[in-house]
Amino acid sequence: MKRNLPLILFLVIATSAFSQRKSELFAEIDILKSKISEVEQELAKAKREISSSNAEAEALKAENVSLRDANATLLGNLSNFSELSKQNSENVDMAMAALSRKEKQLSGINDMISANDSTAIVSLTRIKQTLGENAKVGVEGGIVIISNSLTALFDSDTSSELSEEGKTWLAGVADVIKSNPNFKAEVEGLNITGEFGPTYNQVTAIASELVTSLEIPAESIKISAKDGNFKEGINIKLQPDYKGFYAKAKESAKAAQ
Repeated sequence: MKRNLPLILFLVIATSAFSQRKSELFAEIDILKSKISEVEQELAKAKREISSSNAEAEALKAENVSLRDANATLLGNLSNFSELSKQNSENVDMAMAALSRKEKQLSGINDMISANDSTAIVSLTRIKQTLGENAKVGVEGGIVIISNSLTALFDSDTSSELSEEGKTWLAGVADVIKSNPNFKAEVEGLNITGEFGPTYNQVTAIASELVTSLEIPAESIKISAKDGNFKEGINIKLQPDYKGFYAKAKESAKAAQ
C-alpha cells in the first residue's frame, strides 16, 4: 500500500490537472464558438452590404445606359433640328430672292403701264390741239377715245357715205394716228336698233377713208360694231400696241430674273 501511494497520488494529481485542462479547453472552445458566431454575423452583414452595393451598382449601370441613350437621342434631335433650321433658312432665302425677282418684274411692268397711261394723257392734250377744244376726247383704261355723231359724219343715221364735215374730221384723226405710231386704231360703231348691217357699213367706210385717202396702214386699223346701250355714234379708239407691250413686259421679266 505504501508502495502504491505515490502512484495513486500522482494519478490523482494528474487526473486533477487533466480535468482542469479539459475545463480550460472547453472554455476556449466556447470562446472560439462565440468568436466564430460573431465572425459569421459580420460575414453575413458584409454579404448583405455587398449584395446591396451590387444592386445599387446594377441600378446605376442601367441608369447610365438610359442616360447615354437619352443623350444620344437628344444629340440626334439637335442635329435634326439644326438641319431643319438650316433648310428652313435656305427656303426663306430662296422665297425672299424669288419675291425680290417678282417685285422687280412687277415694278418693270407697272412702269410700262404708267408710261402708257402717261402717253395717253399727253396724247389727249395733243389731240385736242389737233381737233379743237370742242372735240369729244377722253381716256378710259389707258385707251384714248375720240367720238363723233353719225349725223356729223354721214348727215344721216343710216347713210354710209361720208359728209364733207366727216372727211375733215377724219383728216384730223389721221394726223393724230400718224403722230402716235405706238397706238393701234379701232373704228367702233355703236348701234341702238339692233341692225348691225348699216353700222358695219359705216365703220367700213371710215376705215376705207383712213386707209385709201389718208394713208393710214391697214394693219394699224380694225373695225367693230356693237350694241351702244342707248348710245349711237362712232368711236375711234387709240390703244397701246398690246402685243409689243407684252413682248417688252416679257423682256423686262427675264431681265429681272
